[in-house]
Parts: sequence; structure tokens; C-alpha cells
Amino acid sequence: MRCGAPHRPAGSAAGDGKMAALLAGFTRASCRFHAARPALVAAAAALPLRCPAAPLGPPRPLSFSAAELVRAAPGPLRPYLHLMRLHQPAGTWLLYLPCTWSIGLAAEPGCLPDWHMLALFGAGAVLMRGAGCTINDLWDRDYDKQVARTAGRPLAAGEISTFQSFVFLGGQLSLALCVLLCLNYYSIILGAASLSLVVTYPLMKRITYWPQLVLGLTFNWGALLGWSAIHGSCDWSVCLPLYFSGVMWTLVYDTIYAHQDKRDDIVIGVKSTALKFKEDTKQWLSGFSTAMVSGLCVAGMNCDQTFPYYSAVAAVGAHLAYQIYTLDIDKPEDCWKKFASNRTVGVLLFVGIVLGNLWKRKNSETVEEPLESR
Repeated sequence: MRCGAPHRPAGSAAGDGKMAALLAGFTRASCRFHAARPALVAAAAALPLRCPAAPLGPPRPLSFSAAELVRAAPGPLRPYLHLMRLHQPAGTWLLYLPCTWSIGLAAEPGCLPDWHMLALFGAGAVLMRGAGCTINDLWDRDYDKQVARTAGRPLAAGEISTFQSFVFLGGQLSLALCVLLCLNYYSIILGAASLSLVVTYPLMKRITYWPQLVLGLTFNWGALLGWSAIHGSCDWSVCLPLYFSGVMWTLVYDTIYAHQDKRDDIVIGVKSTALKFKEDTKQWLSGFSTAMVSGLCVAGMNCDQTFPYYSAVAAVGAHLAYQIYTLDIDKPEDCWKKFASNRTVGVLLFVGIVLGNLWKRKNSETVEEPLESR
């Protein structure tokens, strides 16, 4: 070893070699990156720019409509709610409203209707309308598959089996029976008598052009039952004209409803008043409306109704006249709109009955004052 030369261990020389190799690798990578940089820039320019996320809209308002409640129900439950048409409450209203008319007319002069009875009949209307729709779909499941508007019904679409539908029907009828058993014996027997109409109505479209008449006899049974639930029996001088008026009303709105499906009905071979009346539909509907208003006037006179009641009857007549005049029987969407508007007809009459009954008290007080002053 030379004198004055620094001493370097063997490991240090090996470390320097590794460092030099690493630096050489970085240098080569840097050169390759600089060489490829123009191509990378061109590729980046060709990529679409990412759009900023759209701002969230206002929160959806909370809705308690029947359709929204059914949509929010658990998945396994939803087909059953659709089977009983809970998402389409128009039919339930049309079944319930004749009950309210009868309960209102049966109230004592100057008094409001029995709210407990109105609530009881409301529950019964939901259950019996659901049971009726279930029976209808059981009878019509093969027909429903051939009609665009009904092909999505749970039975036709295969979401529920026939056995499950029968079990569900049994549950609905059992609950409806519980409601019926809350009434007096006369009303229990009267209510049970309507079950034959509920079961046979869906068959009528196969054998007669007047299934809407049978539906009217079924749907307006509450016009008899409401009065008997209050008084223990029917006053036929009031109940029969009221029932007749309800049947005429059903012939109006369900004939309009039937015009939605008339083309499909011809193809699959079922009957309806829409096919019976054809282009003469408006004349028939005008006749039914006149008969309805006449029956309401007779019922009002037989239970001493007053000015607000007859004002409501006039409003009902005007509403029906407007429906018929503006109806386009060849537009299904217009037929549905007119059909659904009949809830307003029923509510108008109920309000008139309540106000007319309260007016009776005012009239009786006016009569009593001169008698007391003598």
C-alpha cells in the first residue's frame, strides 16, 4: 500500500456501484418520459372533460297520496296492495259516498252525521272494494293478460298466485265481517245479502251488455245500509229513491269508464254498456243523469230536506251535464278524467245533505218563535 493514500473498505466500493447504477436508471427513465411527453399531452387532450356534478334539486315533498303510500310499502306487500287497488282510491270513494249520503240523511234534524258510523263505513268500503277487485281479478286473470291497461295487474302479471289471492281474499272478507258485526242485526243481514252481487258481478260482462247495471246494484248497497245502521231498519220512501239515484249515477260513470277498453273488449269478447250504446252514449248518459237528479229530489222531499240540499242536487246535475257535454268517448285519457271527477259529484251531494240537515234546525227555531210569543 502506498504511503499517504486513504484506506477504503471493500463494502464502500460496492455501495458506490449500486448508487451509480440507480442514478443511471433514473436518468434513462427521465429521458424516456421526456420523449413520450408530446404523445401523453395529445392523448389527454382527446379525453372528454368531466362535467361538474349537477346541483341537487329541491327535496321531494312528502306526499300522503294513496299511490305514494303504496309505492313506499315493503316490496313483498306491494302486489297485494295493487290487487286491492289501494293505489287507485277513486273506486273506493265511489263505493263509500252512497253510504255517507244515507248516514247524512238519517241524522236527526239540526245534527251532524254520526262520525263513528262514517269511519266504520269508510273502513268497510276499503275492505269490500279490495275484496271486490280481488274477486274480479280472479275471474278475469286470463282476460286481463290480453288488455294493455290491465296486463300489469298482479294476478295477470304472475306476481301473485291464485292460491295467494284466495288467502288474501279470505283475510279481507274476514275483516269486513268484523266491521259488519259492529252494526245492528237488521243491518248485518242486509249487508250479508250484498255478497252474492259482489261475487257474481264480474261474470256479468260475459253474458250481458248491462254489467254496469249490476255494478250499480252492488256499489250503492250502502245507500240502504247507512240508514238501517242508524235507525235499525230502512225507511223505503227515502232509501229506495236514494238507491235508485246511486244506480243511475253508476251507469253514468262506469259507462264512461268502459269506453277506455272498448276496442280490447271487442277483441276478447266481453260486453259493456259502452259497446251497447256506441255513438248514442251521450243521450243515454243524459237520461241516466236526469233519472238520478229526479230520484234525489224524491228522497229529499220524503225526509223534509231544505234549500242547501236542493242547491247541491242542482250542482250535481250541472256537473253531470258538463261531464257529458265535454266527454270524448274515443279518448281513453279523457274518459278516465271524467270518471275520476265523479268523486266531486258525490262529495257535493254529501255536503248539501249535511248543510240541509243543519238548516232544518234553523227552520224549526223560526217556526217555534211565533208559537212561543202567543
